[in-house]
Amino acid sequence: MMVLLRHLLGDVLRQLRQRQGRTLREVSADARVSLGYLSEVERGQKEASSELLASICGALGVPLSQVLREVSDQLALAELQEAALSGSVPAGTGTSPDRLGIDPIPDRVPEVVDMVGV
Repeated sequence: MMVLLRHLLGDVLRQLRQRQGRTLREVSADARVSLGYLSEVERGQKEASSELLASICGALGVPLSQVLREVSDQLALAELQEAALSGSVPAGTGTSPDRLGIDPIPDRVPEVVDMVGV
């Protein structure tokens, strides 16, 4: 079973929104995207354009690069799991998130000050 990128992206966006305790209505208004369309993106039913993703990420206050990194990490895990199930990779050989160096999305985005050490 192939994992679809739009499903992973939708899951990550939904998780971020829910962690912030925000509703679809709030984020859709801030992102200037229709409520129905944002819902379809979160459910993996619609492919979001780069402009739309940037707008949603802006509304969530999260860099697009962070969202894409999380999607990429989840895709890598899904691919490893599929390979393990098909027998391509022996189970338990480097398939854990810790061994891949994968960190979940942090609860908060570091302030610019945090990143430069001021």
